Amino acid sequence: MKKGNICAVITNKDVAAIAKTEPLVDMFEVRIDLVGQGWQEIAGDLKKPWIATNRPPDEGGNWKGNETIRQEELLKALELGADIIDIELATDNLDELVPLIKKKAKCMISYHDFKKTPQFENLKNIIKKQKAASADICKVITTATSFEDNLTTLKLISAFPGDKVISFAMGNEGIISRILCPLSGGYLTYVSTGKEMESAPGQLSALELTGLYEVMAND
Repeated sequence: MKKGNICAVITNKDVAAIAKTEPLVDMFEVRIDLVGQGWQEIAGDLKKPWIATNRPPDEGGNWKGNETIRQEELLKALELGADIIDIELATDNLDELVPLIKKKAKCMISYHDFKKTPQFENLKNIIKKQKAASADICKVITTATSFEDNLTTLKLISAFPGDKVISFAMGNEGIISRILCPLSGGYLTYVSTGKEMESAPGQLSALELTGLYEVMAND
């Protein structure tokens, strides 16, 4: 039934939670800005493909240093064997970073709106910009304020057939889009490694989502 991947977001150094989650997911995301010092050791022990992400505060992250050091820390993941590097569309020197990333890993270019879900045509234009910047994977995450916002984000996936697209809405109103994203052809959806370990509003745990998929498959 499941077309896309389930990616568990690592937000701390709870190795027991990571180990418990591993059989349930296809890959991990290491949130450098949330894990903090010691993230390299966590990443080095992963037995599944992983994404490296280091979010600045204006993109919903917790990075405390300056922009140059943020990028340097993120690029360290290339030497540790990261399969994908997530970099924000709004990054000033995107044209310099993307070629560096693509020498050793896939490049995910991401966009987040923490207040709303923009108009569908606006979202399509964002993906076109990501593609123009040579993204291997396009990620567009919005915030749902209505049920219709779920449909808007999921429709975005089918608007770009043949491309790797991640599109869903955050918040309680957007949970359904998180569930349906990989079932609608999206590249992946994100889950937490456990309760109180969420990296964004509305994120289910790996146990919750895989349990839900099992029920759906047996229905």
